[in-house]
Amino acid sequence: MRIDKWLWHARFYRSRPMAQEAAASGMIRVNGARIAKPSATVGPGDIVTLPRGREVLAVRVSALALRRGGAKDAQLLYEIIPPEPLDPGAAGP
Repeated sequence: MRIDKWLWHARFYRSRPMAQEAAASGMIRVNGARIAKPSATVGPGDIVTLPRGREVLAVRVSALALRRGGAKDAQLLYEIIPPEPLDPGAAGP
């Protein structure tokens, strides 16, 4: 499936043109590779990294959708990957 269509179905962007613009600007990565075209493909198991405000969000694609559904349906399309600490051996605060 096209990355712009998946991002719109998963409700990361309000409109498909906004998702296309984000993909074309190079702000989104799929499996660590920066994409430059909204037509880049994505499938189950792929890791998508995208900006969300001041943070960077990494999600694993769980499923593809045939059409855009509600928010609950959209949450079934991905799994949020928790951020890893920069120094895994360091003790917490």
